[in-house]
Amino acid sequence: MHRNAAHASVITGPWQATAPKAAAPRASERRKTTAAQDAAALRVGLTPAQLMTLEALEIFQWRLAFVRRPLFCAPIPVLFDRDATRHVVIEEDGTLNETPTLVLRA
Repeated sequence: MHRNAAHASVITGPWQATAPKAAAPRASERRKTTAAQDAAALRVGLTPAQLMTLEALEIFQWRLAFVRRPLFCAPIPVLFDRDATRHVVIEEDGTLNETPTLVLRA
């Protein structure tokens, strides 16, 4: 055989020819979760005192917007009032911090 000869050969074997696989069904997007799932996921890891304060504030229509989870520190739940004009932070011991030092993006 010459080095310049460039021809492909097909090797037959005992295996069966495979048809091209159809595209796998797409998983649902992460952003399309229900509000109940989001609320439950945000509450995971909060202290019992934070949970009790959160439940009391929800009676007055405050909503848990997000939870910051800094490394090696207690989680920091951030709540907004019904008009989304004020925000508060629930400290680890369950007390409210109405003047938090958090910097929020607009």
